[in-house]
Amino acid sequence: MDYYLHPSAIVDEGAQIGAGSRVWHFTHVCGGARIGSGVSLGQNVFVGNKVVIGDRCKIQNNVSVYDNVTLKEGVFCGPSMVFTNVYNPRSLIERKNEFRDTVVNQGATLGANCTIVCGVTIGEFAFVGAGAVINRDVPAYALMVGVPARQVGWMSEFGEQLNLPLEGHAEDVCAHTGTRYVLDGRTLQRQEAAA
Repeated sequence: MDYYLHPSAIVDEGAQIGAGSRVWHFTHVCGGARIGSGVSLGQNVFVGNKVVIGDRCKIQNNVSVYDNVTLKEGVFCGPSMVFTNVYNPRSLIERKNEFRDTVVNQGATLGANCTIVCGVTIGEFAFVGAGAVINRDVPAYALMVGVPARQVGWMSEFGEQLNLPLEGHAEDVCAHTGTRYVLDGRTLQRQEAAA
């Protein structure tokens, strides 16, 4: 075993956990889960069977990552944030064959106590504010707040808000990294440096 496992944690047989990952107090990882390297699973985290977690993700305390959730590399899940996998659950009606896929792309941040309603895709380096409710797809680099969440700005890969309108044609440079971002309509892209 080349990852850290706290004595109170449970990892079911068959689970794949990459090198350098850390599984903390009272966490339960189901046997079908695939977890990358350098991942941190905080206290009281649950990871379902049909879950994929990419390298260097950080999942803070009290987060349940249910079946059909995929987290790409470097996703941050804040304390007590919530995933779902059934859109219209009822205790008396079995809907396990109706699980909806949720994909959180590289580098995205999901703030504390936010809720991600199943069936959405969150773009790379998007930033979901604390307590927000995401019920539709989120563009790459978008800053989302509120209930239901609405876009209020754009974020750099460094995690700082950019000085850009929500739509139009504009550019801004991240003050911390010097990276240039170009807005074209409602799509923001990082501009690659010329070779």
